Amino acid sequence: MNSIHDDLIRSLNSKQEAYVNLELPDPTNGEYLLSVFHLVPGGKFNVLQAAAEVAAESSTGTNFKVNTETSFSKTMNALVYQIDLERELVWIAYPWRLFDRGGNVQNILTYIVGNILGMKEVAALKLLDVWFSPSMLEQYDGPSYTVDDMRKYLDVYERPILGTIVKPKMGLTSAEYAEVCYDFWAGGGDFVKNDEPQANQDFCPYDKMVKHVKEAMDKAVRETGQKKVHSFNVSAADFDTMIQRCEMIINAGFEPGSYAFLIDGITAGWTAVQTLRRRYPNVFIHFHRAAHGAFTRPENPLGFSVLVLSKFARLAGASGIHTGTAGVGKMKGTPEEDVVAAHGIQYLSSEGHFFKQAWTKIPETDKDAIGLVNEDVAHHVILEDDSWRGMKKCCPIVSGGLNPVRLKPFIDVMGNVDFITTMGSGVHAHPGGTQLGARALVQACDAYLKGIDIQEYSRGHEELAQAIEYFAKASKDAM
Repeated sequence: MNSIHDDLIRSLNSKQEAYVNLELPDPTNGEYLLSVFHLVPGGKFNVLQAAAEVAAESSTGTNFKVNTETSFSKTMNALVYQIDLERELVWIAYPWRLFDRGGNVQNILTYIVGNILGMKEVAALKLLDVWFSPSMLEQYDGPSYTVDDMRKYLDVYERPILGTIVKPKMGLTSAEYAEVCYDFWAGGGDFVKNDEPQANQDFCPYDKMVKHVKEAMDKAVRETGQKKVHSFNVSAADFDTMIQRCEMIINAGFEPGSYAFLIDGITAGWTAVQTLRRRYPNVFIHFHRAAHGAFTRPENPLGFSVLVLSKFARLAGASGIHTGTAGVGKMKGTPEEDVVAAHGIQYLSSEGHFFKQAWTKIPETDKDAIGLVNEDVAHHVILEDDSWRGMKKCCPIVSGGLNPVRLKPFIDVMGNVDFITTMGSGVHAHPGGTQLGARALVQACDAYLKGIDIQEYSRGHEELAQAIEYFAKASKDAM
């Protein structure tokens, strides 16, 4: 293998040589953002030549060596530091001083999944995993208001936060939308969200929707004695309109903690995500990942993984991001992809596809860091009075084809209950309507918590029995 590597190194031209160091002494010394790409050359270059071209284009270089580079600019070169020919993998180290020192996630992604995805020298180029050093984490916001804060507000612990997406996706008036919210909350649900295209449509004016949702929430809270949360889509055509929507919600009289701001993070952009995080640190920032499949689907040879997207959402400060249903629901996904991504953003330390990521800002060998990791694994709230020690968690939000019958199977795959589930048709398709659908979801969760088989539990719970019968038939009909 060394002779093959030697041949590859000898094939490099003088420009490419500046972007390769297969003997980089200590990539984890804190100077670099580390990355792993699946790379297949697409032209005249071998894998190391193509990797060098990728490292150049994604840091300081271009297609030819230029006479304007300086001794200092060369220290900013990305470096290919490891290759795996059998698995077609390359590891690239990026000096993180390259990146906008304002903690700008958009700027990082412009480098590492920007122009390089269009290079003709590659037939496949997918960013599979990244690693952030403690010194780099210190430069970025991370989440402020977390699911732990939402749990305190709702007084909901040791189970998933039970949510829904209003369906039909679009077409309801403001009053009809609020009615669906009320029915779900009255049935025992915790959390309702706008769907990702909800905005200021003529049939559902945004201001009326906000007003009616506030009234519906107040009524449901009075009747159930339980707090509720609504996530409003504040994505907009421009900065001013986005902020106006946020302020409209705040000024509508909602109790702090009872509302979240949803942003379509990919289509609205990372600048919108980070603006919300910085302007509203006491609000749950809900990252919807509409359009992610263009980058993350495994059959697409170009792009980035769900894990990479989710890690950057945490770095940017999203309180939660949709992470998929691990193949249990209707969306494409596997446990290897979706659960690894979910664990990668909710734990202080977790194994990714290639890197073990510690989100501590102090050395992970420090006794206090070790203590925090252990507390986190035990599902205790951490970083409440020592936030300097690490970056707070980002909550997996789980949607896409789940229903009460599939709740326990998903929990079993996920391995914990620290997530928000947002079931759409899984609630609203119930034969008895949304309110009974919400009751069925609550009953399915109760069955899980009590360790009782869902079929057995349904014998004394009519709404759950109806849900089991309906979704069993619907699943069979869909085959």
